[in-house]
Amino acid sequence: MPVSDSVGRRTAGTGETHAANRAWWDGEAADYYAEHGSFLGDEEFVWGPEGWTEETLGLLQASSEQRILEIGAGAGQCARWLTRHVGASVVATDLSAGMLRVGADVSRRTGVSPPLVQCDGLALPFGDATFDTVFTAYGVVPFVADSAAVMAEVARVLRPGGRFVFSTTHPIRWAFPDDPTETGLVARLSYFDRTPYVESDASGHATYVEHHRTLGDRIREIVAGGLLVEDVVEPEWPLDNTETWGGWSPTRGAIIPGTAIFVCRKP
Repeated sequence: MPVSDSVGRRTAGTGETHAANRAWWDGEAADYYAEHGSFLGDEEFVWGPEGWTEETLGLLQASSEQRILEIGAGAGQCARWLTRHVGASVVATDLSAGMLRVGADVSRRTGVSPPLVQCDGLALPFGDATFDTVFTAYGVVPFVADSAAVMAEVARVLRPGGRFVFSTTHPIRWAFPDDPTETGLVARLSYFDRTPYVESDASGHATYVEHHRTLGDRIREIVAGGLLVEDVVEPEWPLDNTETWGGWSPTRGAIIPGTAIFVCRKP
């Protein structure tokens, strides 16, 4: 998690969360790419800090005949991989214009240019039953106050039989401090405390917000949104991944999961 003038837990609704996270990602887009671009690749599909890729896991079951939507796409690396290696028709969306500008630069450099659309994951500008697959790798879900509404919106744009696959921070992570060392292996917070993590500036305005849900919360949101849960993947930390990314590291990854990937289907 980032660091700001004030860090703590407090309530933060949809409007405050939206404004804070849009501004934060706009401001951090270039630095984020500079720091993590080599790990994520320009046209690679990485599900999380463990480094597992879609090429290895095959969770989307994507094909060249499909229309695919990426929400919370960042610079569009995953969409670019699907475009080049699968040949699917992919649209990449993100709330942050800054992240999409970085994505446009990467597209020009690589020559792989999926459409990049700025929009809110809570209000997708697409018709009902438009896509065969929707996915996000660490996008949208923890960065909105109403993640249940995201599930319903995704279900709306999915065709019957379509898949929604998303990775997000594993719920158990919220009980532990965001520390990649052994200190981060001691639970200090209640897993059941859903109070958002909020960073604020000196005037008390939120500059970054993340929202926590338990594993049970996530399952209930998915089902209430009109989707079925087919699998929950908890990727182990690979022995060859020596990277440290924020609170994630080989030290913590060997003991507790950092990521949960939910594989869902619209009936």
